[in-house]
Amino acid sequence: MLAIGLMSGTSRDGIDAALIETDGEGAVTPVAFHAMAYDDGFRLRLAEACARAMGMAKRDFEPLIASVEAELTERHVQAVADLLGRSGHIAEDVGVIGFHGHTVAHRPEWGWTWQIGDGAALAGAFGIPVAGDLRSADVAAGGQGAPLLPVYHRALAERLDKPAAVLNLGGVANITFIGSDGTLVAFDTGMASGLIDNWMQAHGGAAFDAGGATAASGRVDETRLGAMMADAWFDAPPPKSIDRERFGIDAVRGLSLEDGAATLTAFTAATVARGVDHLPERPAAIHVAGGGRHNATLMAMLAERIGADVRPVDGLGWDGDALEAQGFAYMAVRCLKGLPISFPGTTGVPRPMTGGELFRA
Repeated sequence: MLAIGLMSGTSRDGIDAALIETDGEGAVTPVAFHAMAYDDGFRLRLAEACARAMGMAKRDFEPLIASVEAELTERHVQAVADLLGRSGHIAEDVGVIGFHGHTVAHRPEWGWTWQIGDGAALAGAFGIPVAGDLRSADVAAGGQGAPLLPVYHRALAERLDKPAAVLNLGGVANITFIGSDGTLVAFDTGMASGLIDNWMQAHGGAAFDAGGATAASGRVDETRLGAMMADAWFDAPPPKSIDRERFGIDAVRGLSLEDGAATLTAFTAATVARGVDHLPERPAAIHVAGGGRHNATLMAMLAERIGADVRPVDGLGWDGDALEAQGFAYMAVRCLKGLPISFPGTTGVPRPMTGGELFRA
């Protein structure tokens, strides 16, 4: 089946749209990929929507969030249209769309998570069934609602030597572990590029630290890093997940641009290293996906602090930029088939379970 996956991630940089052919089990063939960047104005409105949602005790109507949701949905419609045009396919060729939406607040400790995006409107625009709201059922059953990509990582990693680990570096970092006996464990490790991006936007006049060049010319403030790492969340055993707004850049205020970037980059590396300590076995290599793998300084810090071979997933023949969007296409097919997308070892849900709400035109 041809399926489209859509991801607007915690980095808030834009929409990733992927077209794959899959049976939702072992067969996966990438077909096309398209990335559509957000403009600065929408990125700011999206960030404000997230801030307002995180200040709420439960999901409820809020005018700005509703406005941003409508605009976000329109942009996803455009992303799907662009993807179809680039791939040479038409809507009738596609069996399902996996629509993640955008997480404006993630509160599993309070029993809710909130991904904005109008699945019914997206289905109506193309006449293609849409699987959306993929995290809520897991959270309602007592799970963390994240990460959801491990089931896709497992399918891709079938031929890799075990134990194997896949690290995704978006705004938040999460790791998937596939053990020698097939054990599947996954969890968020902490921030990835989110805080670095915030720092650069606030003080560097740039959207992100391209290649890690700013961090490379700075010095890590080990005292401040130690204070950040003292947060008890990092010692909590998995399964666990975290919202992008859980940590901020106040901890490095007063540092130079370069030292702040270096310290926040080291913070990401140190939290991933702490996360690896929670794995049942120590993998010989960490395969890295997501935008963070383009940050050479971060990749070097990861290798140093983990003490393992850290390499981009592209060396496996995978597209490290497309992986999340592909994963949501894969999960949408699983939702259609009633197959599980989350597991006790990945989100802490009591049993393997499917999820998502299906919207039909």
